Amino acid sequence: MSNSELIIQNWGSDVEYQSAWDRQRELHHKIVTENHPDVAVLLEHQNVYTAGRSTKPEDRPTDSSPVFDIDRGGRITWHGPGQIVCYPIMKLDDPVDVVAHVRRLELLIMNVCSKLGLETTQIEGRSGVWVKGNGLPDKKIAAIGIRVAKKATMHGFALNCNNSLVAFRNIVPCGIGDADVTTISLELGRDVSVAEVTPLIEAELRNGALKRNVSKRSKVEV
Repeated sequence: MSNSELIIQNWGSDVEYQSAWDRQRELHHKIVTENHPDVAVLLEHQNVYTAGRSTKPEDRPTDSSPVFDIDRGGRITWHGPGQIVCYPIMKLDDPVDVVAHVRRLELLIMNVCSKLGLETTQIEGRSGVWVKGNGLPDKKIAAIGIRVAKKATMHGFALNCNNSLVAFRNIVPCGIGDADVTTISLELGRDVSVAEVTPLIEAELRNGALKRNVSKRSKVEV
């Protein structure tokens, strides 16, 4: 795939989850059956919890909030205003390498954070992007959960920009109880909006971030 074959779509803010999920599946169908170009979707969701295939009962909200049970890997997370979500819906090259795709997503996010002046990292055995705790619990700043069907991806990543973290208190985010959650704004001590972060993600996508060669770490649940 050449970089020009990736279409970037911005679906805006306040996007209802079911609607976005339906549109994702429509695009996925076109990509695998009609040779439609690959698409990367950017958006902000309405407040919502989504639970991946590995979610456990104890991960779920303590206040009986509704949860979308979906077909991605991973466990439970939250989406909402102030968090940028990216859904790359794209064919993977043969041989299909799901872990390498996750590594590319992580590196894309890390490059975006670096451009904002924030150092982030990967953690062995855990997907997503992290801020090191330096003696305190590590803090997750971006969650990743994907599905690959017929060699094409769905779902993607969520990067915390200036969202509230209150909703995370009612769940065990991504099923990880020994770590915290953070935002770019909290780490940099200034307001960093989705509007500021979006063009940085778009630039990474246009520069072929999802086709780069990567070194893989040990396999993690994706």
